[in-house]
Amino acid sequence: MTRALVLGGGGVAGIAWEAGIITGLRRAGIELGGADLIVGTSAGSVVGTLVATEADLESSVGVQANTEVATVSAVDMEAVMTAFSLLYDPSLEPQEARRRVGEMALSVKDTGAKIETIGNRLPVKEWPQRRLLITAVDAGTGEFVVWERDSGAPLVSAVASSCAVPCVFPPVEIGGRRYMDGGVRSATNADLAAGSSAVVLLEPLAHTSPKARLKAELAELGDAAIAHVVPDEASITVFGTNVLDPGLWRPAFEAGLAQAPAVGESVARVWKD
Repeated sequence: MTRALVLGGGGVAGIAWEAGIITGLRRAGIELGGADLIVGTSAGSVVGTLVATEADLESSVGVQANTEVATVSAVDMEAVMTAFSLLYDPSLEPQEARRRVGEMALSVKDTGAKIETIGNRLPVKEWPQRRLLITAVDAGTGEFVVWERDSGAPLVSAVASSCAVPCVFPPVEIGGRRYMDGGVRSATNADLAAGSSAVVLLEPLAHTSPKARLKAELAELGDAAIAHVVPDEASITVFGTNVLDPGLWRPAFEAGLAQAPAVGESVARVWKD
């Protein structure tokens, strides 16, 4: 049996909520850290790295809460919405849509928000031995990129690139090219877990994301047993309308922690030790 943990994007709220869910399940005796494969997109790249390096999730969220200085007050949300709307334009080939989003991301002036800080605060900054996949998109070409231990990208830079939301944070330079949020391709990129026999998927933005893309990704998993965990109504209320709000670190963690017992049985059925 091979097990994969797939962690989707969702800003500050997503990082904290996923950390809360995983911590709550751990307290109930369900250890998702034993995954053979961890796939992290955007917020999920942070949590995936913490899990893969065996960091204390609650302490890590606390560090972020105590040191968060990034601001998104200057962000042009209309530009952000326009960028993401391109991704759902059926007249555009997916990579071309991503390239156009990248063009917008590269043209935006500095908002003052520095995504590199989130990688710099990781307690472990070297790639783990456990297989960890971190997703990103080349802002110049729209090409989907998957970073892992042998891909040549420093772990801190890989995580930062996966979290570089277009029109919010500047694309991150790695090897002379610039990369943006892996969520530009998909909020989950769950198809990267193909070949696993058991998959646990945490999707913080399930209540706002189109369902067709995820349906196609899950079809790629074949007959794998899947536990799909999404925020409950209480968590969604905590998230509010700005999932990048630094004030969400602790509330969203507590929301995930509180929700964990309700999803424990469904996860345990899939995640057999």
